[in-house]
Amino acid sequence: MTLLKRSAGAALLALALAGCGTPGPPQPPSLNLPDRVEDLSAIRTGNQVELSWTMPKRNTDRLPIKASVTAKLCRSEAGSPCSPVAPLAFAPGSQAFFEDSLPASLASGAPRPLTYTVELKNRSGRSVGPSTPAVVLAGEAPQPVAGLAAEVRRSGIVLRWTAADQHLGVRILRRLLTPPVAPAHAGPLSPPPEPVDQNLLVDSDTGHALDSSITLGNAYEYRVQRVAHVDMNGHTIELAGEISSPIRVDAQDVFPPAVPRGLAAVATAAEGSIAPSIDLSWEPNTEPDLAGYFVYRREDQTPWQRVSGKQRVVGPAFHDTGVVPGHSYRYSVSAVDRSGHESGRSAEAQETVPNR
Repeated sequence: MTLLKRSAGAALLALALAGCGTPGPPQPPSLNLPDRVEDLSAIRTGNQVELSWTMPKRNTDRLPIKASVTAKLCRSEAGSPCSPVAPLAFAPGSQAFFEDSLPASLASGAPRPLTYTVELKNRSGRSVGPSTPAVVLAGEAPQPVAGLAAEVRRSGIVLRWTAADQHLGVRILRRLLTPPVAPAHAGPLSPPPEPVDQNLLVDSDTGHALDSSITLGNAYEYRVQRVAHVDMNGHTIELAGEISSPIRVDAQDVFPPAVPRGLAAVATAAEGSIAPSIDLSWEPNTEPDLAGYFVYRREDQTPWQRVSGKQRVVGPAFHDTGVVPGHSYRYSVSAVDRSGHESGRSAEAQETVPNR
């Protein structure tokens, strides 16, 4: 009995050792260091610098960060130590934003690089180091745009302001206030809906610009800022001024189509059962809201009469069978848009119907 008990005990011990496995080396405790920020961006507008970055969700040990993280944001000029901007804290995984107001010493003088970094620290004040840098320009920003006004024309919206240095560029920020409408039967080749926000660039500050990409019938908001492009060590960096106050422009379609051109008339004599006629043709209008044409006729000095009827002629051609052999007729054509605006009448075309 004693031998059997000892053998059973040895077997149980062997099984226990097999289940535990071989213990590995001891693991060091996590330092809980937040990952480094890799996407810091900085944009200067006037004397404000907008900074943004993504807060990490995990620390360097790939463990989730459970509490807000302290962020040390600082800026420095070349050769100067990093100067703290503000004490900040953000939730892990959040999109961080901060607006830095430049002091007078950095908002004046010649353009020069200004570097921002952000460093994330744990509760013990330790970190893996500062982020990748983001560079803007310190120095005096271009003056704000003044006197912004707008005028709606058939060719687009003309913007005017008080001109300044022509060596500066101008950025026009346009916002569509009318909800964009997709075509009812949009196909693969249909143009995309008009974007809500667009940035339009003008090379030199002449005090005016034409936005020809608008759609009549829509409402827009415009803001304008001056922009300088400065070369720093072979890289072009932008220095932008303050953005102007917005103006609203209702681009109402009060413009009739262009007057049709190239009207020509060709008469055909009667033959058998075929009545005499005069065929008209002209160059097609190109307005996107064109609805058609009206055709007018007169004989000698009689008043003009619309011979195309109440319905608009769709294409740039008309077949007039209400003519008499041996008579001469004068014709003129106008264009009509979908809003009912009618153009002036075209130059006249004269033709005589041959006798049989």
